Amino acid sequence: MMSRTVKIRAAGAVVLRGEHLDDIEVLAIHRPRYDDWSLPKGKGKTDELSPHTAVREVLEETGYRVRLGLRLPSMRYQVSKGPKKVEYWRAEVVEELPFEPNDEVDKVRWLSLDKAMRKLTYADERRALSAALLKPPTIPLILVRHGKAMLRKDWSGPDQERRLTARGRRQSEMLTQLLSAYGVEDLVSSSSTRCTQTLAPYSAFHGIPVRTADVLTEEVGTIRPKDVRRYTAKLMRTLSVPTAICGHRPVIPSMFEGLGLEPRPMVVGEAIVIHRDADGERVAVEVHKPTA
Repeated sequence: MMSRTVKIRAAGAVVLRGEHLDDIEVLAIHRPRYDDWSLPKGKGKTDELSPHTAVREVLEETGYRVRLGLRLPSMRYQVSKGPKKVEYWRAEVVEELPFEPNDEVDKVRWLSLDKAMRKLTYADERRALSAALLKPPTIPLILVRHGKAMLRKDWSGPDQERRLTARGRRQSEMLTQLLSAYGVEDLVSSSSTRCTQTLAPYSAFHGIPVRTADVLTEEVGTIRPKDVRRYTAKLMRTLSVPTAICGHRPVIPSMFEGLGLEPRPMVVGEAIVIHRDADGERVAVEVHKPTA
């Protein structure tokens, strides 16, 4: 029996293209070292969040930049260095970049579903493909609690202008990995500095402005919880592109309720990915805690 302690963490994706079941194709790679056909995947780096690992590995092994969708069942197995866990997501291509065959991956192919089921070497990966086909395309709304801020006792200015600490800034940089993995195209935040700073690195890197809302601040949101619920409910209802929204600990319970979720605590810098399908239904929720 495999130990519960995972020694090696890896991530990858089932990358699909095509709109109908009879024309869907899956992205697969051939690795000459193992002479196998598999889904793109690889080991995570230190402090790297798994969604970012998945996107980075797909790019490195295939030349395709992808956007993640729903999380799929994970694989666990034993290797020489100990227990290994591989996390998978459903994904779609957003950009094709140049790729040169190499010693690690010498072939990249789009395979029909029938051919993929025959050609993929590992049964677990064929099961991951089957699971991906049962999942709908989704749009994510990512709820973020702002990064670690200065203590109130150490700040002499207006509380709304209280800034992130060095740790909070590291968390905001790490958050960029997560938001990039899900292809976030819209940023919404409390107008308080510690919230806008949390989204600022992603905003600057991608050239996406942060839309601010006073109703999400502690000063307004705690005395107008109904307005917070209405605001977040409307955002979810009208969601058309991957979006991130940043709020504060005292206001987050109302944001949860507006999104149809049971309120729960969030640590600073934590992100919760809420997947919505084409019919507006919430189909899955993922939790990603910061590594900084």
